[in-house]
Amino acid sequence: MPEEPGLLRTLDEDIRVVVARDPSLANRWEAIGHTGLSAVWAHRVAHRLYRRRMRTAARAVARVARRRTGVEIHPGAVLGRRVFIDHGASVVIGQTAVVGDDVTIYQQVTLGAVGWWTDNRRPPGARRHPVVGDGVILGANATVLGPVTIGARALIGAMATVTEDLPPGARVYAAPSVVRLAPPGPRAVPGVDGGPGAVADAVQALASAGSW
Repeated sequence: MPEEPGLLRTLDEDIRVVVARDPSLANRWEAIGHTGLSAVWAHRVAHRLYRRRMRTAARAVARVARRRTGVEIHPGAVLGRRVFIDHGASVVIGQTAVVGDDVTIYQQVTLGAVGWWTDNRRPPGARRHPVVGDGVILGANATVLGPVTIGARALIGAMATVTEDLPPGARVYAAPSVVRLAPPGPRAVPGVDGGPGAVADAVQALASAGSW
């Protein structure tokens, strides 16, 4: 990533990208209340505190942001410029994760570690979380685990899980759901898939059985 710009310029870029990518927003004033923007802005502050070894303050900012936005970003994680978090609910980004410029993250995305049973065997200070290249798109509920590298402009689709490096421009999709047709037969649910006739039949059956 290029040299980090000043904080005010970075915050201005953040709000511009939210307006550009969220069609539900009409202007910058509406964007200020955007959940993902609030999470990114809070992290910008927390990360600067973290780098200055003010880690207690950094964690306090991160905790407040998590309660307010539903987004959990460790203060040690590195976010590039113009990162867009859409919706934001249940997004998790770990301590050693690095997110490049112009990355789009949808709800329930996890950039996490494999687990303590593996990470405890790594050398001190070793990376445990993903590096995400510039322009990557992470679909809803996508999960990327471990110290993997996601190449620039890759797309990780909804529900997909990645545990290995991806080259630039790669496309990863989860297996599609299995669609099964309803079994044949007259077992209609009254009022749901049987229509008015099924309701009438059910009423007649109750009357005949003396249930009234």
